[in-house]
Parts: sequence; structure tokens; C-alpha cells
Amino acid sequence: MKNFKLILILSVLLTTLQLHAQDYKKFDKGSYIHGKDSISYRILFPQNFDPKLKYPVIFVLHGRGESGSDNEKQLTHGASLFLQEKVQKKYPAIVIFPQCTEDSYWANVNIVKDATGKRNFNFQKGGKPTKAMKALLGMVDHILEKPYINRNQVYVGGLSMGGMGTYELLRRKRKTFAAAFAICGGDHIANVDKYKKVPLWIFHGGKDDVVNPTFSTLIANQLKIIGKEVKFTLYPDANHNSWDSAFKEPELLPFLFSHTKDKKP
Repeated sequence: MKNFKLILILSVLLTTLQLHAQDYKKFDKGSYIHGKDSISYRILFPQNFDPKLKYPVIFVLHGRGESGSDNEKQLTHGASLFLQEKVQKKYPAIVIFPQCTEDSYWANVNIVKDATGKRNFNFQKGGKPTKAMKALLGMVDHILEKPYINRNQVYVGGLSMGGMGTYELLRRKRKTFAAAFAICGGDHIANVDKYKKVPLWIFHGGKDDVVNPTFSTLIANQLKIIGKEVKFTLYPDANHNSWDSAFKEPELLPFLFSHTKDKKP
């Protein structure tokens, strides 16, 4: 009986994994190459996509663990949200997951490990973009040139390294995004003023032992000080994987789509 139950559990797990793999195939594979800049991405088009219409676009930046060159791992966190039938019907949008290579990093940050192996993040004020960010900037411009993109509804979000990259992308393209979200990320406090006009929802785990939640708290507080719109959700018992809770927030997508560049919600 125990063996039967084990086989049944394994069969269900295998079926679930296969279904997820099939769903992820709905994200088409793409790449952007311009001179020395190149980046791979996965892109999900709305159901019944019509190139004569204009659609919102969302860029989602993955964390360090999903870096690589397989053009698959970046779908690990968050992609399933956009594959939900109810989400696709209510929010027909183009969703793009670019992938950072292992030899680069989304954000301009110096990472130093202490004697215990713990990483310390020293975010930079300004500076040149990393190899991955430079390619991402070019890719974003390339995508936004498409006639079926609604330039008033361009959004970005990310987790961990991708949360850091979200802040950097916001400051490097200040007039592009209608709203954004950043999960367990961080930035130099002096950079906050550069993206103060973008409605932002920040998430972090209170027990995060990888990226200190103080980074998010400082950014949220600075935005409040200068009187700008910001939502800050701290999950008191969550560790670094606060993205699990953030992507389940029922108001995440309503928050994003309520903002447009041409009008206030």
C-alpha cells in the first residue's frame, strides 16, 4: 500500500511538472542582438493576439539563481501567474522575461562576501550599466518600437537581483514606465529621487537573510518623505523567498494596470 501511494504521488508530481513545462512553452523564445549587446528572453502574447491593436507590456526580471543561457530558468518564479486563464482574460498583455547571463548582473552593485560567506551589497550611485543591463536597455527600446505596444502601459518588476535591476531600469529610463514592483531588492538611497514619479509597490520578507529588508524599508521611507506614491508590504515571517507571497497578492496586477502614463488611476 505504501509503495502504491508513493507511485501515485510521484505520478501526480510528474504530471504537474509536465503540465507546467507545456504551459511555459506558451512563452515564445526570442533574443535581442545589437553589436556586442545580446540578451535572450521569453515572451507571452495575449490570447487572440491582434497586431493591429495596442497592448500593455510587462518586463519581469529574475533573481540570481535563474541566471544562465538556457532561456528557460527565468520562468521559474512569476511566469505561472501570467499563464492563468483568468489573468489572461482580464489583463491581455505582452509579458517578457529576459535572462541575465551568469557572468553579469542586472544592477550596478559591488558584492563582497564576509568570512562566513554572507554577501554584502554595496549599491552604486550612478555609474555605467552592467553588460546585462546595457543589453536589457537596448531590448526594451527595441520592444517598445513595435506598433502593437501601448507606450502608456509599460511596466516592470523583479525579484532579488531582479528587484535591484528594477530600480536601476527605472532610473535609467525615467519616462518609460507607468508603474513597477520590486521584491526583496535594494538600491543606493541617493538614486530614489530618479524614479520618484513612478508608482511603486515594494515587497520584502522580514526575516530575509540574503538581502537585508532594510534596503526596501529605506527606499519606501525615502519615497514617503518626498511625498510620492509607494506601497510597501513587509511579510514578517518570510525569508528571501517573499516572491511566493508577492506573486499571490490579488491586488498586484490591479495595482499595475490601474496606472497609465497618460492619466491617473
